Amino acid sequence: MEQVSSGNGIDRNKAMVEQLQRYGIFNSKKVAEAMEKVDRGLFVPAGTPAYVDSPMAIGYNVTISAPHMHAMCLQLLEKNLQPGMHALDIGSGTGYLTACFALMVGPEGRAVGVEHIPELVTSSIKNIEKSEAASLLKQGSLSINVGDGRQGWPEFAAYDAIHVGAAAREIPQPLIDQLKPGGRMVIPVGNVFQDLKVVDKNLDGSLSIRNETSVRYVPLTSRDAQLRGT
Repeated sequence: MEQVSSGNGIDRNKAMVEQLQRYGIFNSKKVAEAMEKVDRGLFVPAGTPAYVDSPMAIGYNVTISAPHMHAMCLQLLEKNLQPGMHALDIGSGTGYLTACFALMVGPEGRAVGVEHIPELVTSSIKNIEKSEAASLLKQGSLSINVGDGRQGWPEFAAYDAIHVGAAAREIPQPLIDQLKPGGRMVIPVGNVFQDLKVVDKNLDGSLSIRNETSVRYVPLTSRDAQLRGT
């Protein structure tokens, strides 16, 4: 059975966001507004506990991140998700975070998701069509595309914000190239041991990189390797 947004779901989604705030995961009002509008229950497999702070398998050896990771990444990128800005979501999965990006940058901005599993692209578009971001998808300021995220999405570059939802062995050069001067990328890097890195591109094109926290993500790899689970 398809999940549809209900009063109960919306209330539980809001309670999840408020709990994350109480735990000190984030304090941004704008992030809270976006997460409250995008009902996580529409973006997880039916029958799973949508509002529990835990990652969940979504098929194809892929997971949707735990809500606290989404909140953390949204807050790290908030200044680069202002109305009119361009945002790129690599490994967009179920479309949840891309939908949050779209609401934050608004109809005058551009939110682009890239996912190399075609079936996930199809299902994520259906998820978004049931969400608060549906009008942005229809209008064209939000799009989900089939592609190798390691190559970014040059069509709408340069990006103010780039989020990568899988761990790279090293930061892909195309993503660095597509990051706008003054822009910020959040990307997990590593193999067995991974760090969430915050990459700021300075106005002169140089990079400032820092570690935010230790994380555990699925690898950023090819479609075939993803399906094999290697």
